[in-house]
Amino acid sequence: MYFYTHVTPFLEILIIAIMINYILSFFWNTRSMDLILGLFAFLGIYALSSLLNLPVLHQLVNNVSNVAVIAILIIFQPELRVALSRLSLKGKRYREITEFDRFLDQLASSTYRMAEKRVGAIIVIENEDMLDDYSHKAVMLNANFSSELLESIFKTTTPLHDGAIIVRDLTIIAAGVILPLAEDMGHLSRSMGTRHRAGLGISQISDALVIVVSEESGKVSIARDGIITRGVKIDRFSGIIRSVFNPPVKPKAKASFKLKALLSK
Repeated sequence: MYFYTHVTPFLEILIIAIMINYILSFFWNTRSMDLILGLFAFLGIYALSSLLNLPVLHQLVNNVSNVAVIAILIIFQPELRVALSRLSLKGKRYREITEFDRFLDQLASSTYRMAEKRVGAIIVIENEDMLDDYSHKAVMLNANFSSELLESIFKTTTPLHDGAIIVRDLTIIAAGVILPLAEDMGHLSRSMGTRHRAGLGISQISDALVIVVSEESGKVSIARDGIITRGVKIDRFSGIIRSVFNPPVKPKAKASFKLKALLSK
C-alpha cells in the first residue's frame, strides 16, 4: 500500500501526458488546432483568476465554460468521432489501409484540387436509398473510382461536366446525371447557384451525401438530409464523410464495399 501511494502520482502524470500527446498529434496542422490552443489559453485565464482572486472574471469564465463544452461537442463532432475510432488496443502494425481509406484520400485530394482551379462539380455518394431512377437516365459508366477519372469527368471540355456523378460501392456508376432542384430555398443564400440547388434537392429526397464544388467561389459544400454546409475545409472533409459511412468490412472470401450509414433516421 505504501508503494502504491507513492507511485500513484507518477502513474497519473504518465496517463495525462499520453492523453495530451494523442490529442495534440491528432489535431496538429489542422484548423482544429486553433481550438486546442484556445482551450489551453482559456484554462490559463481560469487558473489566473483563481490565483489572483478575481471573483468577477472567475464567475464569467465559469459561465462561458458551461456553454463552450456543449458547443465544442456539436461543432467538432466529426473530428471527435474519428479520434475515438482510431483508439485501438492493437498496435499500429495491426492496422491496414483499406480500400475505403484510399477512396477517401483520392476523393478529398481531387475535390480540393478542383476547388482550387474553380472547376464546378457535384458528387453524389449513394447510401441506402438507390438512385437508379436518375443514373439510368444518364451516361452509365460502372467504372472503378479514381482521382484521375473524377477530375477528367468534370473538365469543362468534356460533355459530362455539367451533370453530377453517382458513386455506389466505391464505383462511379453514372455521369452527366440530372438532379432535381430544391424547391425550398431557405437553406441557400443568393450566392449559391444551380449546382447547390441540385445538391440540396437530391439530399432532400434521399439519404445520399452530396459534395458540391462551386465554380464561382471555389468553395466546397456538403449536403445531407436537406441541410447544406458551405465552405467545408479539407481537414474536416474526411471526418464528416467518416461520421456518416462505415469503412467496408472485409469478409474471409471476398471484400464487400457496400457503404452503410452509421446514423439511422
